[in-house]
Amino acid sequence: MPYPKPHTVAELTEGILKGAYGPDPKDVTVTSAFWLYHTTRLAGSDVTYHNHYLLLRVGESFGACSFEAGELSPDFCENASGFTLETLLRSESPSVRIAALDAYLSRVRPHRDAGEAEQVTLPTGTPEIRARARDAAIAGLLDIEPGAEVALIGVVNPLIEAIRDRGGVALPCDLNLRTTQWGEPVSDDMTEVLEQADAVVATGMTLGNGTFDLILEHCRHHDVPLVVYAQTGSSVARAFLSSGVTALSAEAFPFSQFSADATVLYRYWADRSAAAPEEAS
Repeated sequence: MPYPKPHTVAELTEGILKGAYGPDPKDVTVTSAFWLYHTTRLAGSDVTYHNHYLLLRVGESFGACSFEAGELSPDFCENASGFTLETLLRSESPSVRIAALDAYLSRVRPHRDAGEAEQVTLPTGTPEIRARARDAAIAGLLDIEPGAEVALIGVVNPLIEAIRDRGGVALPCDLNLRTTQWGEPVSDDMTEVLEQADAVVATGMTLGNGTFDLILEHCRHHDVPLVVYAQTGSSVARAFLSSGVTALSAEAFPFSQFSADATVLYRYWADRSAAAPEEAS
């Protein structure tokens, strides 16, 4: 039978704990855990991006969650290898829970095995070349009219450019950045930009900071297209296709910024997901 379509992250977690999506998470063990701190400043920009990641490996797949500085200590990884995913799905840390969810769903069905996903190869090149290619691929998931206002929840400057190239008007929102690369103000009020938006593009980091459910409900209630671009929780976001998420750009670890060589991201559309439902195993 097809997987149930969740409406919230908590509902998805409960379904996994009950075995509705595949094997019992008590029987799935983390084989390695690691913590990354990564900074990037693209050429010509005065913005430095600071990113912290928790990675959990389960067999041939990884689960990932980005988090804010200070939310999770590297010491967590000291004993996490060998934990069951059930244990981590019940963690008090939202970042740990999302990484565990992602690890479970990536293990059940890796992106590389998803027949409905379109594989997009990012070219060999500098960080700037690869970032522009990635963000053009994300913007390509948008089906918007010229002049449409697009809420961008989680600001990446090349993605603002890609939205503009498609005729959209970006409404940037971020908890850490105050201006774009071009000096334009960045809102820290997600509700404000959502109310104006004809479409929404949100990062997977919204899963880790707890705002994903709010964005999802807004887009369902107002029938607003929602595109998610995810390194964090890319398989978690995939579970919400046809349940609020319109399209998804998913990157499995190792992420594009960690390589100069060609890598693959996976693009999904809700209508294709509905035509080819995932099966529990």
